[in-house]
Amino acid sequence: MDIIKTLAEELKIPIDKTEAAVSLLDEGNTIPFIARYRKERTGSMEDKTLRDLSDRLEYLRKLEERKAEVLDSISSQEKLTPELEQKIASAGTLTAVEDLYRPYRPKRRTRASDARDKGLEDLALAIYAQLDSYSPSLNAMADGFIDPDKGVETREDAFSGARDIIAEDVADSAELRGELRVMTWDYGRIHAKKAGDGNPVYAMYDDYSEPVSRIAGHRILAMNRGENEKALRISIELEDEIALNWLLMKTVSSKVSPARKYVEAAVLDSYDRLIKPSIEREIRSTLTDNASTGAIGVFSDNLRGLLMGAPLKGKTVMGFDPGYYNGCKLAVVDETGKVLETAAIYPHQPQKKTDEAAKTMKKLIRDHRIEVIALGNGTASKESEIFISNLLKTIPEEVKYAIVSESGASVWSASEDAGAELPDMDVTRRSAVSIARRLQDPLAELVKIDPKAIGVGQYQHDLPQKELDRALDGVVEDVVNEVGVDVNTASYQLLSHISGLNSTVAKNIVKKRGDTGGFKSRAELKEVPRLGERTFVQSAGFLRVPESNEILDNTGVHPESYPAAKELLKRFGYTAADVREGRLFELRAKIITAGAEDIAESLGIGLPTLNDIVGELEKPGRDIRDSLPKPELRADLMDLDSLHPGMTLSGTVRNVTDFGAFIDIGVHTDGLLHVSKFGHTRPEVEQPIRVKVLSVDKERNRIGLDRAE
Repeated sequence: MDIIKTLAEELKIPIDKTEAAVSLLDEGNTIPFIARYRKERTGSMEDKTLRDLSDRLEYLRKLEERKAEVLDSISSQEKLTPELEQKIASAGTLTAVEDLYRPYRPKRRTRASDARDKGLEDLALAIYAQLDSYSPSLNAMADGFIDPDKGVETREDAFSGARDIIAEDVADSAELRGELRVMTWDYGRIHAKKAGDGNPVYAMYDDYSEPVSRIAGHRILAMNRGENEKALRISIELEDEIALNWLLMKTVSSKVSPARKYVEAAVLDSYDRLIKPSIEREIRSTLTDNASTGAIGVFSDNLRGLLMGAPLKGKTVMGFDPGYYNGCKLAVVDETGKVLETAAIYPHQPQKKTDEAAKTMKKLIRDHRIEVIALGNGTASKESEIFISNLLKTIPEEVKYAIVSESGASVWSASEDAGAELPDMDVTRRSAVSIARRLQDPLAELVKIDPKAIGVGQYQHDLPQKELDRALDGVVEDVVNEVGVDVNTASYQLLSHISGLNSTVAKNIVKKRGDTGGFKSRAELKEVPRLGERTFVQSAGFLRVPESNEILDNTGVHPESYPAAKELLKRFGYTAADVREGRLFELRAKIITAGAEDIAESLGIGLPTLNDIVGELEKPGRDIRDSLPKPELRADLMDLDSLHPGMTLSGTVRNVTDFGAFIDIGVHTDGLLHVSKFGHTRPEVEQPIRVKVLSVDKERNRIGLDRAE
């Protein structure tokens, strides 16, 4: 297989760009680095395309390795024919390779292998030939294989062993298995039945059936979980008449033969005992793999939306971690995330110290000039929202609040990292700090937490963990590098996701800036222990140094392009001060007039790099998230009684699933925007959205939504 050609055809990428991308990956370059700084070589491939290419490359290389192993195994058995070798070489999937290898794979003891050990293979071959007539007769032929010493004591023993061999040979046929697999996929149905006492959670699947080819991934995962919990029995059925008629047509001779009845019996046994159960397992595995891939994709999209949430900069924020018996924990952080003060209040049952809690809140708001309250959405959130809303009506200060997902906050607050960062603080108060910081800068805070603990996916514990971790880590890496980080303020967790860096080097960066008072240039990064030239090349473009005298150090321009950037400015009469003060309004127009391609060539760079340099020079130090819609801030609340069909409201997407999106519209119960109402664009997590209320079911606490015009 020509892997480069296959990748190019599958991903619809020019062969030379595919080859360049593979070469860059093999050289150890990271995907963010290739996507951002090697656009000329790859044709400006995006991160996602590069990850798809990388994943597919790994699969195809494993496929070629497996082919070599299979060919070597069959060759060592002296059974490799030119035709079989060609079939294996041209196989496009691991399943196809395993189908071809199946007859030659070393097996555990089977009825067929026992029959072969008894010397019955020649009899099986003679019967399967299905000749018009036999000389001697089949009975006489079978009698010739009777050997009590081998366990063949009767004619029927001989016929039985021969049928077992034929059954296994039919089951091992790559062609027959492949056709039956496709037939089962196209015409089979998946059935779910209640097992034992069942479970109300899976009530809809107590007697459920759907075509294999059309079943949605989230239903597959739900059925699998129900089966694992012994609440459901799952099976895949294909009408036996369809499968058996086809299989008999392919294996039983149309001629009248004395062997026909033996072959028919063997084929029926092969299908019932060997083929059908095996294909059912394979298809269920494929359905699960496909469903998992889809769920991981949704999880990844949701995580990206959450991480790319717009930061709320320049605000002093109070984090409010709600609770009942143990009270609500408060943490005030300044605009940089530094903790100013913490407190605990008990406005709810059983203590119900509402007046005392209000007094504490008012003092904190006044003393620290708090502008926004970040309220966690966990236990007692509704009661806390009512308390906050009522409180804000009684104070002169202009304070608003926002609901913040607290998923994973407790995980981080009890972690070793949290203990090192906030050593003298109670675990629950650390959660309040995390909630406040999440509103200020979602990315900087959420990277401290295992992505799986953030809670933006379905069935995450049922998914293949290695693949899930890889996908989510890729999302975090892409987002962190797309945004870039301030090397003098970023946590080591944030730095460790930068291209080329790991946690050890990230910690060394934090230690170095602590020892020296901060970095004054990108070049100083080379003094960090274990941050060599190769690591510097991979990481430097994504690290910002606002304090540097070199303005380019606070942009996404890579140090390797500094000469080109400076020559560009000089050629058109601009200075570093012009960049710093944002006085490059005519630069792009001048480049166009002079001829962008000619300018790029004269600077020794490609056109994509020229465009990127200009974009960075125009907005040094920019945060791409600043252009995104800001978090929804509120001063009052509504409840279900306030809603009625036809209302149009502003909301925030909290989660997206296969069947719809859950929208926070400020009533503590998220409404469901069904997938059929998505329109032309799929909502993203943390995206502000305008919706119209379709239905309100107070009894079941459900809200149906549509997208507003």
